This record gives sequence, structure tokens and C-alpha cells, in this order.
Amino acid sequence: MATKNGFKVWDAELEKEFFTPEEVAENKFRAKLICELIEARQEQGISQRDLEALSGVKQSAIARLESGLSSPTLETLLKVLVPMGKTLAIVPIPKG
Repeated sequence: MATKNGFKVWDAELEKEFFTPEEVAENKFRAKLICELIEARQEQGISQRDLEALSGVKQSAIARLESGLSSPTLETLLKVLVPMGKTLAIVPIPKG
């Protein structure tokens, strides 16, 4: 286990101590989804307020979604994605 200044450093070894492989995969998926949402919005040059107007999802809900503080429903995700010309797809999870 790695330490720095007497404290444990968060690394893959410590992660395994606290989380199952399934939980790690779920967290990585959630983080990737959030990053993709933010990137799509920013690439189009629209603010969270603009996205609220386009999607009908309140700006505060978009902020919570982008910060990872909420777990949006499929309906909310689609409401946010569609005005940006995006959708969800079911694809195989890469092995390893």
C-alpha cells in the first residue's frame, strides 16, 4: 500500500480493499458518462441554462448530473442528450 506524508494514497490496491470489481466498473462507467455529457455540451458551446431551455430539464438538475451528485433516470438522460444530437447505445464492455 502506498503512503504519502503518513497517509494512504488512493491507488488500485486501496480501491480493491474498499470496492468490488463490479463497483469499480460502475463508478468508471458513471464518470465516463458524466465526462461525455459535459464534453458534448461544451463542444456545442451551450451553457447549462441553454440546455435547460432546449431539454426542459432544470439547470440545477443538469448541474447535479454533471457533478455526479445525482443518478438521473433514463428519461432525464435522453431529454438532455437528444437536443445535443446524442443518444445512448448498448455496446459490449471491453474486456480487461
